[in-house]
Amino acid sequence: MQTPILGSSYVARSVNAADSRMVNLFPEVVPEGGKQPAFLNRAPGLRKLATIGPGPIRGLWAPQITGSDGYVVSGQGLYKIDTLYNSTFLGTISGTGPVSIADNGTQIFIASNPDGYIYNMVTGAFAPIGDPDFPGSATVGYLDGYFVFNEPNSQKVWVTSLLDGTSVDPLDFASAEGAPDQLISVNVDHREAWLFGTSTVEVWYNAGTADFPLQRIQGAFNELGCAAVYSVAKLDNTLFWLGADARGRGVVYRAVGYRGERISTHAVEFAIQSYSAISDAVAYSYQQEGHKFYVLTFPTANATWVYDTVTGAWHERAGLTNGQFTRHRSNCQMNFNNETIVGDYENGNIYAFDLDVFADDTAEQKWLRSWRALPSGTNNLKRTAHHTLQLDCQSGVGINDGQGSNPQAMLRWSDDGGHTWSREHWTSLGAIGRYGQRVFWRRLGMTQKLRDRVYEVSGTDPTKIVIMGAELILDGTAA
Repeated sequence: MQTPILGSSYVARSVNAADSRMVNLFPEVVPEGGKQPAFLNRAPGLRKLATIGPGPIRGLWAPQITGSDGYVVSGQGLYKIDTLYNSTFLGTISGTGPVSIADNGTQIFIASNPDGYIYNMVTGAFAPIGDPDFPGSATVGYLDGYFVFNEPNSQKVWVTSLLDGTSVDPLDFASAEGAPDQLISVNVDHREAWLFGTSTVEVWYNAGTADFPLQRIQGAFNELGCAAVYSVAKLDNTLFWLGADARGRGVVYRAVGYRGERISTHAVEFAIQSYSAISDAVAYSYQQEGHKFYVLTFPTANATWVYDTVTGAWHERAGLTNGQFTRHRSNCQMNFNNETIVGDYENGNIYAFDLDVFADDTAEQKWLRSWRALPSGTNNLKRTAHHTLQLDCQSGVGINDGQGSNPQAMLRWSDDGGHTWSREHWTSLGAIGRYGQRVFWRRLGMTQKLRDRVYEVSGTDPTKIVIMGAELILDGTAA
């Protein structure tokens, strides 16, 4: 029988109900002509490009008007990099947390909450925003020649002078006061400014009025807000964010028109709402081979969740430290030099996401999939003898020498729904070129206790992983 290894990550409040974990694997649908309707693909590894400054990497930016330079905020420094990843120090940025960045084609505005800085890409001038009317900035966006930013610890949204981020008129602000919550984040999408409060969202547009150019869009008001300043990210022609409102928090939304539509599952929400802190969550988005990923990291909880808009599936991304999963190393992202580049949350390294690299720089990348042995609704609670489990996967993926020359897959199982686990059982994925290698385990024993077996397969070797399915041979008993 086909055992349901495909799918997404869904670990319920009770593992007896659902215990389908997926780490560093993501599903891809095969629309026609495939061996199976989908397969699991290994998440991209990290190919180191350079070390920029002391780290951590707090922000990355690639201006659209020039493809020859990228910008990196590392530690308390702003750096310019070229296409060979040589770096030039430009100036000092205050703070230690994430930064928000926008550009107007000439100037780059860096909001480091509360300070703001302008770098002129033409003249090379860099300085803090010195206008005495500048109130500070938490986040920033660009709209029709204006930098739009929110004043920290307030309801106020401001704009700079037209095409000049160094100049701020003392009257160029308004209050997002549709509700008495604090404005924490601004993001510009489709030439409209989305103003994210702690319990509401308002959308404003450029009305061209003399005193202050932005006006509210009537009817574009959401009674759900944002739980984390840096969780807002553009993707798939819309916005995504970690939500909160007067009734609770920890639901992930995407904008559909002017309303928020829930995209997180109960399992993802159970995980998020169990974390001790979520206000420090950071997010970025990227596209790779048509998959569009929203990457949401919780630093305090040491966890990273990823949503693929193409499949609607969630999975975990993780580093590996002392044999334990940790948050993914990536902290922010830019598309530069024909690469998807991410920055390290702990040091000054920048990496390329590479689907042909199977490690996180010099560290192992562990992949894992757990799933119920029997399809939903077919467990009759009788004992079964499990004879053979064969993984339908791409074999012969070994490399020439070293770790991975004889790559291994590790199998464990649980007979109590996922509470306790057997020891690991290893089998080969096939040395290089052994494409006919069968990947299977024999003599898997009788189901015990709750008669509800969950399998888990994983691996750490730096080789390609593609899983199309799994075949389970078993016999049932009358007891």
